[in-house]
Amino acid sequence: MSTTKYSPRLADKYKKEIIPALQKRFGYKSVMEVPRLEKICLNRGVNGAVNDKKLVDIALDEMTMITGQKAVSTMSKKDISNFKLRKNMPIGARVTLRGEKMYEFLDRLIATALPRVRDFKGINDKSFDGRGNYTLGITEQIIFPEVDIDKVNKITGLDITFVTTADTNEEAFELLKELGMPFKGVKKGEEA
Repeated sequence: MSTTKYSPRLADKYKKEIIPALQKRFGYKSVMEVPRLEKICLNRGVNGAVNDKKLVDIALDEMTMITGQKAVSTMSKKDISNFKLRKNMPIGARVTLRGEKMYEFLDRLIATALPRVRDFKGINDKSFDGRGNYTLGITEQIIFPEVDIDKVNKITGLDITFVTTADTNEEAFELLKELGMPFKGVKKGEEA
């Protein structure tokens, strides 16, 4: 029996291929300067959660299935009488992925989920925040193969935020492109 520790495919690719490529492209002197993916945050608001508490439980179960990590509910921060919303009511679900689970999720997202989007032509490269983070909006949770379409009673979307250590949008774009994110108009292995 071998004693090699399991390492996700994208984590290995980052160490062996992406670090040298980014070092060459941006002229980093140290490996520690190279931007890396810190975490992936998934967030999902639940429409109608005020009236039906089961909708939040369903969203939590779906997020847990999609990510392989237990989702937690997000709570409302204040009272809004027009929406019949009280402070600390569950209104959504969120998951923060780091380490192995983060790379596993990213691999599944790129390889299986995104290609299942109807009329998919790539993701928008304009959703960077100026600090090296990227947010992707998914309109239907059924693109993930873990979700059983027959059991879905309501199609909703979710936001996926990729938090990197990059200082600029350009560095973050190059990092995500090297990891395999299918940006619009950029072919694999092609310069932007």
